[in-house]
Amino acid sequence: PSAVAALVGLSFSGAIGLTFLMLGCALEYYGVYWPLFVLIFYFICPIPHFIAKRVSDDSDAASSACRELAYFFTTGIVVSAFGFPIILARVEAIKWGACGLVLAGNAVIFLTILGFFLVFGRGDDFSWEQW
Repeated sequence: PSAVAALVGLSFSGAIGLTFLMLGCALEYYGVYWPLFVLIFYFICPIPHFIAKRVSDDSDAASSACRELAYFFTTGIVVSAFGFPIILARVEAIKWGACGLVLAGNAVIFLTILGFFLVFGRGDDFSWEQW
C-alpha cells in the first residue's frame, strides 16, 4: 500500500509540474509554445541511468566509471533543461514570467523523476521493472 501511495503522490507531483509548464506556454499573456521543447529533456533524462544500470554490474559496492559517466550526462541534461528557458527569455523569445513558470515546472518534474528512482529503484519486490 505504501508503494501505491508513493506512485499516486509521484503522479500528482508530475501533473503539477506539467501544469506549470503548460501555464508558461498557454496563458494568453505569454502565448508562445517554445518552452514545450523542455519535454525532450524530461524524456532523455533517465536514459543514461538505464544504460549504466544495464551495462555495469551491481556486484561491487564502489561506484563504477560507467555509473559516474551516467551521472555526468544526466547532470548535463538537467542543467540544459534549466538553461533552455533562461536563454529563450534572454533573447526575448518568451517572457520572463513564462520562464519562471517553466523553471518551477522543471524543478517539480526533475524532483518527481528523482523520487521515482528513489522509491522504485531499490530492487526490492516492488520495483520499477515491474511496470
